[in-house]
Order: sequence, then C-alpha cells, then structure tokens
Amino acid sequence: QVQLVESGGGLVQAGGSLRLSCAASGRTFSSYGMGWFRQAPGKEREFVAGIRWSDSNTYYAESVKGRFTISGDNAKNTVYLQMNSLKPEDSAVYYCAASRIGHLYYPRSYDYWGQGTQVTVSS
Repeated sequence: QVQLVESGGGLVQAGGSLRLSCAASGRTFSSYGMGWFRQAPGKEREFVAGIRWSDSNTYYAESVKGRFTISGDNAKNTVYLQMNSLKPEDSAVYYCAASRIGHLYYPRSYDYWGQGTQVTVSS
C-alpha cells in the first residue's frame, strides 16, 4: 500500500502565504512525477502544479503561475507547494498525487492520491 499524506492547509487572509507538504509512506514505488490538484465545492478537480523528476521540470496552471512554486525530493517521494499572494478563489481542498506514467496535467494519469488538505482564503 502506498499512502500520500498532505499537511499545511489552513485559513489565511488574502495576500498571505501557505506551504503545503505531501509525504509518501508504505510500499516503495518509483514515480515519473508528482502533482498538486485542487477541488472547490461544486467544481471539478483541477490541476495546480506538477514536477517531473527526471529533469525537475515544473508545470503550473495559468491561474497560479508566478504565485505558487512546486518543489520536492524524488528519493523520498515528497512534494511541496509554496503558495504566495493567495486569493479567495484559491480556496479549495488541495490534493497531492503521484504519477508513474507522466502527462502530469491530467488527473487520470495519477496512480496514488492523498486525502486532501483544506485551504481557505478569506477576503
């Protein structure tokens, strides 16, 4: 069994920052990359950011470019999301996930998912 556990969510005022962490435990596995997604009430789960381990290339949704930064440690299957200049529309449950095959923008490409951590940004 592989488990991904997110932490770092919470309530923050608009313009503030949060840092999310995601750590893998359980069975050892090799991943192509990891990513962060989010889902707000009544909306579909959307891609936020991804990192490809082979070259540490990173990918971002347009809505978070310049504000969010993804980083991580391939050997530990650990990934972080630094979120700055937060906006109320960033409020959602944030999920980390690990992919063995790539195509990091698409939820169906991911094999393992965390349970999510709530991020709430007040105006």
